[in-house]
This record gives sequence, C-alpha cells and structure tokens, in this order.
Amino acid sequence: MISKNTICLWYDNDALDAATFYAQTFPDSAVGAVHRAPGDYPAGQEGSVLTVEFTVMGIPCLGLNGGPGVKHTDAFSFQVSTEDQEETDRLWNAIVGNGGEENACGWCRDRWGVSWQITPRVLMEAFTGTDRAAAKRAFNAMMEMKKIDVAAIEAARRG
Repeated sequence: MISKNTICLWYDNDALDAATFYAQTFPDSAVGAVHRAPGDYPAGQEGSVLTVEFTVMGIPCLGLNGGPGVKHTDAFSFQVSTEDQEETDRLWNAIVGNGGEENACGWCRDRWGVSWQITPRVLMEAFTGTDRAAAKRAFNAMMEMKKIDVAAIEAARRG
C-alpha cells in the first residue's frame, strides 16, 4: 500500500483481528500486508505483528500494535453512509454484536474502541436540505435515537 495519506489506528496487539473484521464487514475493504517486528519493542517481541495494512471502504489504513498506552476516542470516527434500514441494521449489528457498544445519534464503538457513525443517506439529506423546519424535525428525532430509524427520520422530515 503506497498512499500519501493513510489513517494510522493504534491497537493493543490485535490490529490484525480488527482489520480482518473490517474487511469481512464493510464493502471495498481488505487486509493487505502484515509486517512483523524486526526486533523487540515496548508492546511486543521480535516477530510479532507490528503493523497491518488494510482498507476500510477504500480508505487506506495502518493498524499499529502499539500496546495498551493509547485509547481511541470519539474525536475520530468513520462515518458510513447507508442507503436504507437494511444496510444500517447490518452494519450496526455487526459492530455492536461483535463486542461493540451503542452510543447516541447513530454512533457506536467497535470492540477495539474505534468509533463509527452509521448514517443513513436520508438523515444527511434531511439535515442539508433547503427545508430548515424539516431539518430541525429530523434532527430532533435523531437526538432521541441510538441506531438511526430511517422510517422515523422520513416521518419527521414530512412533518
């Protein structure tokens, strides 16, 4: 993988597990090269997996097995645009059902602590549309949700 801009995500020695999960869950995702440490380092030993090259929905990433010292926060998230409730449910359930946790307003966190926004297209269209009253209704509806309910957003948008 040669890219001028690659997202580097820190893991506690399970970057390959995370990359494999992402590749199995999201379209246009894959695990690439796995690089082993040429020597001992604070979080591992020579020969252990140091970095994993992978893509998530076409975005180049590098998983770094840096150890337990750095935790993920909501300051970084992957925002995934979904087409319908079925896709929203599938991705949400995959993340939360694999040891992740629900959060508010379409946000969830995977078991490695990485934050995800599973965002139906209809929600973003409501927010960015010219009908500001409809945008506010959709926004208020979203504020009451964990996983986004597409039918409820569409109903709020209609008024």
